[in-house]
Amino acid sequence: MTDFLLELRSEEIPARMQAKAREDLARLFAGELAKAGLSASETVTYATPRRLALILRGLPDATQAVSEEVKGPKASAPPQALEGFLRKTGLTREQLVERDGVLFAVTERPGRATPEVLAEAIPVVIRAFPWPKSMRWGAASASTESLRWVRPLQGIVALFGEAVVPVEIAGIASGATTAGHRFHHPDAVTIRSAADYVETLRDAHVIVDQDERAAIIATGAAMVTAKAGLTLVRDEGLLAENAGLTEWPMPLLGRFDPDYLSVPPEVIQLTARVNQKYFVCRDADGKLANAFVCTANIDADDGGAKIVEGNRKVLAARLSDARFFYDTDLKVPLEEQAKKLDRIVFHEKLGTVADKVERVAKLAEWLTSEGVVPGCDPALARRAAELCKADLVTGMVGEFPELQGLMGGYYAAAQGEDPAVANAIRDHYRPVGQGDEVPTDPVTVAVSLADKLDSLQQFFAIGQAPTGSKDPFALRRSALGVIRLITENRVRYSVPADLLDFFADRLKVQQREAGVRHDLIDAVFALGGEDDLVRLLARVHALQAFVGTDDGANLLAGYKRAANILKKEGVTTDVTPAKAGVSGEGAGQEPREAPASAGATYDREPAEAALVAALDAAEPAAADAVAREDFAGAMAALATLRAPIDAFFEAVTVNDADPAKRAARLALLLRVRDAVHGVADFSRIEG
Repeated sequence: MTDFLLELRSEEIPARMQAKAREDLARLFAGELAKAGLSASETVTYATPRRLALILRGLPDATQAVSEEVKGPKASAPPQALEGFLRKTGLTREQLVERDGVLFAVTERPGRATPEVLAEAIPVVIRAFPWPKSMRWGAASASTESLRWVRPLQGIVALFGEAVVPVEIAGIASGATTAGHRFHHPDAVTIRSAADYVETLRDAHVIVDQDERAAIIATGAAMVTAKAGLTLVRDEGLLAENAGLTEWPMPLLGRFDPDYLSVPPEVIQLTARVNQKYFVCRDADGKLANAFVCTANIDADDGGAKIVEGNRKVLAARLSDARFFYDTDLKVPLEEQAKKLDRIVFHEKLGTVADKVERVAKLAEWLTSEGVVPGCDPALARRAAELCKADLVTGMVGEFPELQGLMGGYYAAAQGEDPAVANAIRDHYRPVGQGDEVPTDPVTVAVSLADKLDSLQQFFAIGQAPTGSKDPFALRRSALGVIRLITENRVRYSVPADLLDFFADRLKVQQREAGVRHDLIDAVFALGGEDDLVRLLARVHALQAFVGTDDGANLLAGYKRAANILKKEGVTTDVTPAKAGVSGEGAGQEPREAPASAGATYDREPAEAALVAALDAAEPAAADAVAREDFAGAMAALATLRAPIDAFFEAVTVNDADPAKRAARLALLLRVRDAVHGVADFSRIEG
């Protein structure tokens, strides 16, 4: 078994593309090799700003010979059929094999040397590579047929063992030579084999393993900040990006003018992160410090002092811009900013952002005045809603859209708005994702609910509901946000009927992640009329706890047996003695009806009488518990039916020859079904 190394060296690969490029390289090569019957025991990929590499371990030296067989027509088939098969296979009649009167084309495909397969695969993979953005270059770029790559391709290393796999693409011939670090080792580097690839380049000041580079940055950044008495603010996305920007990473600590700390910390962090790819730090009190960590790509002779100074000047210019936006925005009251929202179209069929704000304000005020969101001043809810989108027209949000809401909260607080109003403006977009914090302040809850409900109702009204994977207005996320706001704050709100199915689907997704079975949610929704999500989930959670017990499992089995008998007999509501004796098994029969007293004209068997008594006690107890929203109590009441139902089916014949007995017993099973349906539709429960 032999290892294969492929390195594709180019000008700088954007950091954001490197992880996907590694996946694509492994996937495309595996596909090409599979066509030849080859597979590696292990696949390793690397990416740096200047190279994309693949190592396939444990490849055989050659492919296996393969015998391929294609079934043809019968030997007695007309000449036209035989001629067509011969043209398809390229064989003569004498080369066909006959078995049991059927002709077969049998061809032997000899094994091939693995380097030959690799030499064919490399150009195919390179030309098929799905870069998000790619380019042509040089004189050849005049033709649209020329090679496209993310940046100009400069070199190819292709080694099978220690032998070069010969290949040429766009004038670039493969070899065993690559380049080291641009500054520390600009000379050519010769790679002997895949086994020494990583260490050979390390000697040339290139760390090819992206995970190792990330670890070096994380450790180094933590060390330089700790030495200064600070704590690094971890940012995994920024860590990966810095690893993708360097081949020899060196974290360095710098300082900026503390006067800039008058700008909100989120602005400073975003300025450092987005514009400069810097980490920020906190001091011993947990506050943002006037420090940053940048990642150099060289080990400078002066310890990085000049690099830090250059980065400090660039960051100072960025922070100066941010402070200008902040100070300028503060001079304009949010109320004045909000007047500009009529210039922004929300949706061509739904008007401007100002129109949306007015709808949200009315709904937020209604939610609080009607007590749906208790403990909230309707005037504060309206005020917060009227100002919640005002920061969209500010300079700061224009520069950093990620800060919408947050900046509005800062401006509202600085301009003397009620703290509850400022907090609601800041947090009304929350929760944004599954892990995001859910607001609990009543004013914020009212505005956040109103904002999301308005989007859902309005877009559904104009026929813009999500379809398949398409959700351009993030309505699924809005629905999940509504669900979390309602359930975690126990807001008693009836979901609009036209949105109920959509919310049911979202609820299943959300609750599945919380370990709740989707069939139990179906079982509760199937009852109909349940549009209060707090009550619905309380019912579902009680149901899940119940069906996980022996009593629950056995009651479910008894219910399904009763339901199957009723279905077989065509029973939907009540059962009449007149029809109960109809022959057959119920197929095609009309639904049967009977007086509630069916079965009172004969002496019940002990097990039958016991079930009647159990139902007489359990039905009102379960109904009363449901009315009080004590769903665990309702389940406990139903659990008393377990033993009587088991005994009933053990001792009693439902389809008795006596029509009166048969009708009464079917009516009894109907009572069992209806009693259970007071809590959930058990027919929807799996198992």
